[in-house]
Amino acid sequence: DETEFRNFIVWLEDQKIRHYKIEDRGNLRNIHSDDWPKSFEKYMKDVNCPFKIQERQETVDWLLGLAVRLEYGDNADKYKDSTPDGAKNTDNTAKNAEPLINLDVNNPDFKAGVMALANLLQIQRHDDYLVMLKAIRILVQERLTQEAIAKASQSKEGLPVALEKHILGFDTGDAVLNEAAQILRLLHIEELRELQTKINEAIVAVQAIIADPKTDHRLGKVGR
Repeated sequence: DETEFRNFIVWLEDQKIRHYKIEDRGNLRNIHSDDWPKSFEKYMKDVNCPFKIQERQETVDWLLGLAVRLEYGDNADKYKDSTPDGAKNTDNTAKNAEPLINLDVNNPDFKAGVMALANLLQIQRHDDYLVMLKAIRILVQERLTQEAIAKASQSKEGLPVALEKHILGFDTGDAVLNEAAQILRLLHIEELRELQTKINEAIVAVQAIIADPKTDHRLGKVGR
């Protein structure tokens, strides 16, 4: 909601960020003005926000981060020894880390459930239901988790790279040439990684052959 968004920005400035003096917050507080977007845009520039006013989700996240940093800076002694809520429940977390620890593997319902899952996932049956359950877990982790599905669906084009985060190591004196050199260096690194991967695959293949030789005693030779 536009009104709630504007009130939220005003509240952040009034209560947490306080970048402007009180008398200079009038334009930002006038949330019903047609000129409010211009005032907000000026405010974003004044607090050095790297996002545009159209990027509201990113802007809100950045402003909240700024507010948290300022809040901590004003009350560092109060917050420096604080313990995250999650750490207070360490004992409960440890107890819940192995939810199957007390599982009855001889329970007919357990066996029926494992068998149903194995059939659904087309996993070969085994006399030991725990072995089948382990196979199900491995398949789910490697193929069916959100991360695995996202990784399998990723385009081979790769992800955008922020050049400014990669140090070139030298300066050509020209910004355009610097950027081109960064791109070339990244492409070279990618080629080296592909080469290293192929080398590793070749080493593994050779080790597999060496580790399992076939011996022909009649010829007095070892090997394939």
